[in-house]
Amino acid sequence: MRIIKTAEITQAVKKMCIDANLYLADDMKNALYTACEREENALGKKILGQLKENLEIAGNESIPICQDTGMAVVFVRLGQDVHIEGGSFNEAINEGVRQGYTEGYLRKSVVNDPVIRKNTGDNTPAIIHVEIVDGESLEITLAPKGFGSENMSRVFMLKPADGIDGIKNAVLTAVKDAGPNACPPVVVGVGIGGDFEKSALLAKKALTNQLNSVHSYFDDVQGDSTAKDVIPDNTYLTKLQKDLYTEINDLDIGPGGMGGKFTCLGINIEVYPTHIAGLPLAVNMCCHVNRHVKVTL
Repeated sequence: MRIIKTAEITQAVKKMCIDANLYLADDMKNALYTACEREENALGKKILGQLKENLEIAGNESIPICQDTGMAVVFVRLGQDVHIEGGSFNEAINEGVRQGYTEGYLRKSVVNDPVIRKNTGDNTPAIIHVEIVDGESLEITLAPKGFGSENMSRVFMLKPADGIDGIKNAVLTAVKDAGPNACPPVVVGVGIGGDFEKSALLAKKALTNQLNSVHSYFDDVQGDSTAKDVIPDNTYLTKLQKDLYTEINDLDIGPGGMGGKFTCLGINIEVYPTHIAGLPLAVNMCCHVNRHVKVTL
């Protein structure tokens, strides 16, 4: 049994909130720089140059990459052999968000009720997802999610017969409908399977993965002998990801919606088992400021 103090969690989350809003992960930065070099549309290239300059200024001067510093989304993988001491686990995370957004001078964007809409003043509460896993480590991934792109996200309840073509059509529909409103070039998180809410959770989690990656539930149970007989051949996912990346960029929405070959910097896919009668699919849109930081305690 390993003991982790809530104060340690709070300090980690505080730092993550600040770091995530000031610096992009290397995979995102490299994708943006590559797009800036390869964009052929003159206006699109200019916009990407401005985004690159903005990113460099943010890092050099320790100011947020974007004025929308997002709502804090926290994914937790909690080892079942970990014991949390010192108070409430959820409150430890929220206190870290509170301190990070206050001391980091980050915009507070959370309102206390979706109708009454009074600002909470410290960007809490965070949205917290906890998964219990083997071991005695605590892995925290924090993803501040801005709502310009979040508002363009979609859930589709497809029929099983829709298959790959239906999945592609749904994703392309979501991106086309978003147009310039999601602040392209975008990163597209796709969740396939589960049920209504699980697909949306998968799509959000996909955005925190390495850019242009695919992940299946069965990737986590490869060593589970009880699951070996039902592990599917997921090679189709890589082809699906590559096809969608190409087809999205062929839409010519381009940087800032002004045309060009880089509508999309990357597309990540998460897949989970589902019911025989359904094919749930969610598309979680994110702009080029796809912020996420991971820490293991």
